[in-house]
Amino acid sequence: MENENALFDKADLDEAIAVLKAGGVILYPTDTVWGLGCDATNPAAVAKVFEIKRRAESKSLVTLVADADMIGRYVKEIPEVAINLIEVNDRPMTIVYPGAVNLASGVVAEDGTAAIRIPSGSEFCVQLIRRFGKALVSTSANFSGEPTPVCYEEIPIDIIEAADWVADPCLEEGATGEPSQIIQVGLHGEIKIIRE
Repeated sequence: MENENALFDKADLDEAIAVLKAGGVILYPTDTVWGLGCDATNPAAVAKVFEIKRRAESKSLVTLVADADMIGRYVKEIPEVAINLIEVNDRPMTIVYPGAVNLASGVVAEDGTAAIRIPSGSEFCVQLIRRFGKALVSTSANFSGEPTPVCYEEIPIDIIEAADWVADPCLEEGATGEPSQIIQVGLHGEIKIIRE
């Protein structure tokens, strides 16, 4: 990479992106905690994530995007209140948007909403999404109902072995180690805090 201070090189990104494009599942550090990820528009890849996590498909998944322009590809209309929240946000925040489009069914909740976050703090995660060019699933690297691992060493070995590609543990630098806050927004300025 051009940045000599980066903790990863272009090969890390190339490998992860190749797996994502092939419909595989990656284990990678986000701006919050380690996540299982895949192409959020690929139903078969999303199904694999549910299978690895042993999670009911009725529970939707969070996706990560590079910026507000990318959000616009996956929701019919971005509420103005969401733009305001993004602009003043000073910690990881997932926003639940109404009117999800162009995402795999397992990513969209039964009410048609989608939970989307723009990550910051993890340069690898940010560059991965930018280079991949599509929304990326991000769900904590644990079995459903079990505690969220805050670092690589806490991820169950079965999760690690089930992933098609695993990021170098040194790439977790910059992650908060805590799940993001979750805020649901409506088209008319409604705000509901789901997780502080």
